[in-house]
Amino acid sequence: MSQQENTIILTDEEGKEHEFLVVDILSVDEDEYAVLLPVGEESEPDEAIVLKIDVDEEGNEVLREIEDEEEWERVVQAWEERLENLEE
Repeated sequence: MSQQENTIILTDEEGKEHEFLVVDILSVDEDEYAVLLPVGEESEPDEAIVLKIDVDEEGNEVLREIEDEEEWERVVQAWEERLENLEE
């Protein structure tokens, strides 16, 4: 995990902007996932939002929701293991 804290702005379906702190980047099965926490809200690490880092047709990095249940379970397991390692 990077020592530098990064924030990003995401726009929801209604066009409203939300700021998130990038807590971690997970690598799972050759894919990467961004672990995000809302800025300015009291959030616990287990309430993080996890989005898949993908590349669009133009070569730009984009964040996508994880729609596959098995993929989601693998990512959750990797995040939980990362949290356990941080607590040790």
